[in-house]
Amino acid sequence: MTNWTTDDAEELYRIPYWSDGYFGAGADGQLLALPDVGNREAPIALQSVVDELREQNVQFPVVMRFHDILKNRVRQLNETFAAAIADADYQSLYRGVYPIKVNQMREVVDEIVDAGRAYHYGLEAGSKPELMAVLTYDTSEEALIVCNGYKDEDYMRLALLGRKLGRNVIVVIEEFNEIATLLRLAHEMDVQPMIGLRVKMRVKTEGRWSESSGERAKFGLTISGILKAVELIKAQGYADAIRLLHFHIGSQLSDIRYVRQAVQEATRVYARLVKRGVPLAYLDIGGGLAVDYDGTRSRSHSSMNYTMADYAAAVVGEVKQICDVENVAHPTLVSESGRAITAHHSCVVMQVMGEISNNANPVATGPVEDEDILVTNMHDLLTNLDDTKNYQDVYNEATWLFDDILHAFKLGVLRLEELARSETLYWQLLSAISHGLDDADFVSEDLRKMQTSLKSQYLCNFSLFQSAADIWAIDQVLPVVPLTRLNEEPTRHVTLADITCDSDGRINQFVGPYGTSATLPLHNLVAEQSYYIGLFLTGAYQDVMGDTHNLFGRLNEVHVFCDTKDPTGFFIEEFVPGSSAGQVLQVMQYNQPAMAQQVKAIIDRAVASEKLNSREGVKLVDFYEKCLTSYTYLCHP
Repeated sequence: MTNWTTDDAEELYRIPYWSDGYFGAGADGQLLALPDVGNREAPIALQSVVDELREQNVQFPVVMRFHDILKNRVRQLNETFAAAIADADYQSLYRGVYPIKVNQMREVVDEIVDAGRAYHYGLEAGSKPELMAVLTYDTSEEALIVCNGYKDEDYMRLALLGRKLGRNVIVVIEEFNEIATLLRLAHEMDVQPMIGLRVKMRVKTEGRWSESSGERAKFGLTISGILKAVELIKAQGYADAIRLLHFHIGSQLSDIRYVRQAVQEATRVYARLVKRGVPLAYLDIGGGLAVDYDGTRSRSHSSMNYTMADYAAAVVGEVKQICDVENVAHPTLVSESGRAITAHHSCVVMQVMGEISNNANPVATGPVEDEDILVTNMHDLLTNLDDTKNYQDVYNEATWLFDDILHAFKLGVLRLEELARSETLYWQLLSAISHGLDDADFVSEDLRKMQTSLKSQYLCNFSLFQSAADIWAIDQVLPVVPLTRLNEEPTRHVTLADITCDSDGRINQFVGPYGTSATLPLHNLVAEQSYYIGLFLTGAYQDVMGDTHNLFGRLNEVHVFCDTKDPTGFFIEEFVPGSSAGQVLQVMQYNQPAMAQQVKAIIDRAVASEKLNSREGVKLVDFYEKCLTSYTYLCHP
């Protein structure tokens, strides 16, 4: 393409569509973070953050957190619901909660609580340790703490502890047997509980989390179970404690119609329970507010066919309509939107370390004396390629011929040098066929697969399993964008490989102009010039679901804030060191001091046997001990 511009880059990488206005390309080709939702008067150039970190000798990969984006998302969600409530003349309030399972990192929850205090925004816990963390936060007096998940006595005691402290802690009943335990503990602790009932929804959704609803759903009570629960709670004298009805039909709801259907069903249940005298006040619609990972604004599993405003308007409108028909007061609305709050605020920045290519080290292919006829035939195929336009036929012949060459080598007929020449000729031939297909009206499936096999892999200094587990586990698409050179047309179409010793450690599905693409357009690597790329929308789940495959630990992390008075437009508020080799080994029950001592003993024996001299032995001991305290990822100058 001639006259390439940064507008072309934004369109190529679909930045305006998946970023929700939080990222964009600067005129100088640098990728910008725009925490004030698209305000280009307060940009942060990600490469400038990289440069400052390099000056401070911070090793990459690095998680960059833009806490201003996190705060903005909290404000946006609460104000969007407030606007929908005002527009619909809805006669109640919105009191959302953040489910910390989406990202339990302390610094993330800190910012969410701080930003949400003005909106009485609360927290949701799904386990005993999560509730222990939640209880430490000084949320507003009106904010809710919603307790989901299966519960033992300690979990319930913690919830009731919160009630004794005057907090609005609601224990959601997931299974019928929890009721008796909760009421017994409430009596023992002399405290009035707040009880929520989770209804098992009949609405069936599509996608990865469709099993969250329906008869086989893991959590919730059937309608008969709900009625039995109400009877039991009333019989125990705690009827006034039933305050919330909860449902959840799945995460990442890409189609707004499922939201509408679920809200209709749940609101009807809510209204009929109220008319039976159950003192419900809150309707908790659970999670599901999606993120448009691929930027297609569609019903694909990695997208959404609605906006946050559409979502709020649909929820408010459906609840209002049914409550008005049923002549029931409008409930306070609760949602547990975590993905939409946290996804945009963080990204993983990694350095491209090199290129992996099948034809990276070609050998000379000129004919030699006594060359086997098979090698000569491959050479002739390449030489005569321009004389034919039947690329499919040439490809078929080349494939069969190369199979014969490999078989001949296995039988000892071909020399190693002949195999090397044949291999080089084969890849050169496939590359020539691929270029010849650029103007073809039709390309067969075999040739398309051949073209994909020719694409290089850029080796990136990160672990897919630690930093983007969903790509490996559920084929999630996450946007990838270079941090610089967006004013240059990218000419390489590549896939990405991580540094783990695992063939699954790669990314071969990317955000593309028309959905997903098998390759990613990037720039040529330039010798002695660092090239950084960012993996975006990693703020939801990826931080907490990553594992230590190959003992690659947590990443170095920086918290970046806007500062319009600073020449760079930002400041780094905090640096959180990632895992050292010794720390991840400790998790696997290796003892660092013992390891160092054992290696020293082995080196001492080598010195004593004169395999090493004393000076060299000391240096090797120091080097090993230094490695125990070093970053688990590849070091770079």
